[in-house]
Amino acid sequence: MMKKLLFALLLAAAAGCQTVQTTQPGAVGVDRSQAMLLSSKEVNQSAVQAYDQVLAAAEKKGQLNQDPVLLERIRQVSRGLIPQTGVFRADAPGWDWKVNLISSKELNAWVMPGGKIAFYTGLIEKLKLTDDEIAAVMGHEIAHALREHGRERASQAMAQGIALGIIGAVAGVSRGGMDLTQLVLNVTLNLPNSREHETEADRIGVELAARAGYDPRAAVTVWEKMSRASEGQPPEILSTHPAPTTRIADLKVYAARVMPLYEQARPRT
Repeated sequence: MMKKLLFALLLAAAAGCQTVQTTQPGAVGVDRSQAMLLSSKEVNQSAVQAYDQVLAAAEKKGQLNQDPVLLERIRQVSRGLIPQTGVFRADAPGWDWKVNLISSKELNAWVMPGGKIAFYTGLIEKLKLTDDEIAAVMGHEIAHALREHGRERASQAMAQGIALGIIGAVAGVSRGGMDLTQLVLNVTLNLPNSREHETEADRIGVELAARAGYDPRAAVTVWEKMSRASEGQPPEILSTHPAPTTRIADLKVYAARVMPLYEQARPRT
């Protein structure tokens, strides 16, 4: 009887999932369907809270937006990339985008669901990133938001939590509720992306950069720089962004594919 109850409850949880197409395929052809248990609205609301927590902690330490020149550089790049997000989803250019700079030696950058961007000074300064390379990193991270990888991963974690909760309930073990804001923080800052998610973000990222007039080949050079900077220990951004030889090869292929878009978009001198 308990097995039947457990099976019925798991089926009910599965029934709550939606299969969605978060983005248009673009020139790079990313068209995988995704299963979502959580809605965009609830994940994005939690992302606002999570982002505010990170910014508040940085501000308390005197680490938030302390370099106005560097801050303007990344915001200028974002102003080029964000309008291009409409190629992949019509609603994205109208998101409440935020772009902030955190003073830290970490080689890191990320975008939370709904377009909440953070760059760390160490990434730009230590690697001496060009604007093209900043666009490569930002385009990659924006792609995660467009594809709603955070929502997808949070849905997977929530489904696992539900399953464990059901098992605990059947076994008579009490479990606490899941904090969605903390979950969004975890999937953004701590938990690694899958190889599938990384490949999708790489490909969409080079197209965003190219359409904005940034050289998509910079995606290759920036990952090579980060690999060389690891010194046997991967930097923060590579700890969740593995860059094997096959990944570099894939970036070269897709950067070449979108070069015509770059040629059309780049300023003429």
